[in-house]
Amino acid sequence: MRKAASIGSVVLGILLVLGGVATWWVVSDTLSDQKIVTSDDACLPGRSVGDPFTAYCQAKVIDKHALEATGGLRYAELDREDPLRATAAQASFLQASLFTSILAFGVAAMAAGMGVLFILIGLGIRDVEQRTV
Repeated sequence: MRKAASIGSVVLGILLVLGGVATWWVVSDTLSDQKIVTSDDACLPGRSVGDPFTAYCQAKVIDKHALEATGGLRYAELDREDPLRATAAQASFLQASLFTSILAFGVAAMAAGMGVLFILIGLGIRDVEQRTV
């Protein structure tokens, strides 16, 4: 029983690590394909957006610019007929997309981390099995 648990844990761990790495790569590649470059007043200026840090910096600067353009008002606070409402909506959509990619990076990292943990647990079970036999 311990041998099956050990093998199962290691196999599951390998799958989680591979899935996490593949997800990170796909999200990074997809973001990079968009050719987004952080603006000069972002926390990481002039960088290609392809990781969670540059995505966060760009999302924050989009919010800053949108608030400057709308006089500090958010989409829901603008009158329905206000021509700036489209600007606020577009900024909101862009931010949501960037924050979604940040979340995907986090899930990928968590999956890879859990995979490493499962591998270590499996190796630990194997070690205990070998010491008790």
